[in-house]
Amino acid sequence: MTHTSHDAIVIGAGVIGCSVAAALAKRGIRPLVIDKLPDAGYGSTSSSSAVVRFGYSTEAGVAMAWEGHLWWREWADVIAPATPDAIVEFINYPMLMLDFEGGHFARVLPHYDKLGIPYERLDRKQLQARYPMMDLHRFGPPVPIESDDFWKDPSEYLRGAISTPDSGFISDPMLSAQNLADAARAHGARFMFRTEVVGIETTGGRVSGVKLNDGSIVGAPIVVNVAGPHSSRINELAGVRDSMKVTTRPLRREVFIVPAGDGVDFDSSGVMLGDEDTGVYFRPERGNNVLIGSTEPECDELEWIDDPDNYRTTLTEDEHQLLVLRCARRIPSVGVPQRKRGVVDLYDVSDDWTPVYDKSDLPGFYMAVGSSGNQFKNAPIAGHCMAELIEAVEGGLDHDTDPLVVTGPRSALPIAMGTFSRNRDVSTASTMSVLG
Repeated sequence: MTHTSHDAIVIGAGVIGCSVAAALAKRGIRPLVIDKLPDAGYGSTSSSSAVVRFGYSTEAGVAMAWEGHLWWREWADVIAPATPDAIVEFINYPMLMLDFEGGHFARVLPHYDKLGIPYERLDRKQLQARYPMMDLHRFGPPVPIESDDFWKDPSEYLRGAISTPDSGFISDPMLSAQNLADAARAHGARFMFRTEVVGIETTGGRVSGVKLNDGSIVGAPIVVNVAGPHSSRINELAGVRDSMKVTTRPLRREVFIVPAGDGVDFDSSGVMLGDEDTGVYFRPERGNNVLIGSTEPECDELEWIDDPDNYRTTLTEDEHQLLVLRCARRIPSVGVPQRKRGVVDLYDVSDDWTPVYDKSDLPGFYMAVGSSGNQFKNAPIAGHCMAELIEAVEGGLDHDTDPLVVTGPRSALPIAMGTFSRNRDVSTASTMSVLG
């Protein structure tokens, strides 16, 4: 059985998949979006920390993040003409990047200066005055909790930090995907949920559709893989995985929410921090709480998953203690509550934690993959960039030899799409972590 053909098929209805669908539909390329889950945003998007920040190790990454934040700030316009009952809110908090020898700071600052990203330098005294709840000792490099060094009293201090005042986070990551799905529908996109793609169809050396788990085939001359932790499987079905220099695989991650502690009003005076020195990132969570995740320091063993449909979905005591105690070094008021609260989900991670936004070796088959952990903030502009790329390549551009540069519609900054090529060399500038 063959369903009616569509202009394009988008595999995955997470926040980036829905953004791709909306961007294509706005151009008159009306896609069918297929997802095995019940609704948009139900996968790893729903577990995102939804942080909007700009600290990437590549110029294109910084430009994309700055452009993306401008879309979040104008969200009603982005999703127009859709007018859903509820839309997400951009919640503004400054983001700190700590200044210490060997930190991410040195990689990022030149990009901020070149692209004109607003930031403020804070020395240690200014940092302490603004955020008195923070201990500004130098604790790193991070070590396992079993190490004697974990408990040593520090003697050195951080030099200071830079603060980007335009950062923040999104109030509801799942709702953000649903808002974009509404926008896509308003322009003619269709959605098919509780449906699994089990095959990629080709005709004459070009993609021609997908096979579904009920045996039916949906035809389309363009297929976009935005399948999150299942993206590597989809690439394998398409026969393109082994020809890529940069590949992806699923990683299990845990994120926790704990009270900020006595005497701390983290709602009104809180801050966001990607703290390589302790090995965690954190941001305020409503109700005077702190949301804590890992920056994947070298000393930690990462839990790569072979089967993205089969992994532990319960929080673990060891990870809870480790991340909360690491955070407590920086914010001493934070304690380790007996009751664990947080989320477990999978990240879709590339070899250098930079996403692949690219064509493939199969004509008509495109990829927006390896984006988990550090790309939620870029979802609106990622969809736009993918639509620009698809139109350019389908129009005859050889993106491999003449990489596309997209101009940010709101910032006018250049976004060099070759940075996200499947055939790039693995970036030596990357932190190899969620920070990118």
